[in-house]
Amino acid sequence: MKIGVIGMGRVGTSVAVSVLQQGVARELLVHDLHVEAAEGEVLDLAHGAAFYPAAQIRVAAVEDMLDCDAVVIAAGRNGRADETRLDLLRDNARVIGDLARQLTRLRGLLVIVSNPVDLLTQIAAEQSGLAPARVLGTGTLLDTARLRHAIGRELAIDPRSVHAHVLGEHGDSGVIAWSSAQVGGIALRRWPGWTPARETAIATEVRRAAYEIIRRKGATNHAIGLATATALRWALRDERRVITVSRIQDGAAGITGLALSLPAIVGRTGAVEVLTPDLDDVERAALARSAEALRAARGSLA
Repeated sequence: MKIGVIGMGRVGTSVAVSVLQQGVARELLVHDLHVEAAEGEVLDLAHGAAFYPAAQIRVAAVEDMLDCDAVVIAAGRNGRADETRLDLLRDNARVIGDLARQLTRLRGLLVIVSNPVDLLTQIAAEQSGLAPARVLGTGTLLDTARLRHAIGRELAIDPRSVHAHVLGEHGDSGVIAWSSAQVGGIALRRWPGWTPARETAIATEVRRAAYEIIRRKGATNHAIGLATATALRWALRDERRVITVSRIQDGAAGITGLALSLPAIVGRTGAVEVLTPDLDDVERAALARSAEALRAARGSLA
């Protein structure tokens, strides 16, 4: 596998480290506007070669990545503690749009990590001209991981045994599908001792997670690096896992022409089939509001 990472800041570097540690790539190409910084990261990563599966690492131009199995864009500025992901939109839209236009002949998948990830995924798909299924945003993959971690902690159960999803925007309007959440085939809402108060507290924790991390250390990077590398491994091995990633939707859950996260079957050719989850009336209304928030933000760029 040949993978490119564009943007070698804290997030891009964490993606690169995780890709190497998981053995996803035999060849890793990295790119950054600050060439010396990218060169330094390559040297640093190469010195750890004894501790991860064999892989070649080098600095590359964007045009050298066109034959990659996947290219990850982590370029653009990070959010500040006092702003939402949507506040980043105008600054990062120009960066991602320019990069996407350079990747119109990309052979593999295009994966967007930069925020606001849903809107940037839509811009990348539009500007690259690639099929919507091949342009994925990490979307609520990390939100879902945070949700499962919190539920698992509350129940003293491994989060991998928790089946619950965050849908919609990777941001403040994200929707937790509590009505379909399960543990071991048992509906979470029928779990002994489970209460609405627990749902409220966990929802707040999941939505505030990034703000709390940014306030303390300036950026979120390790978990999203792990999530991105794992999603790449599943996709490029064509495992057809069902994961919550962002792509331009084509009718699932009644949403068309807008990128946001719904459960999707993901393989080597991308998010090939989007699923419409069972939601209660409250969750359906919340998902519609999330879509409208993203649509309004997209319109502000016009």
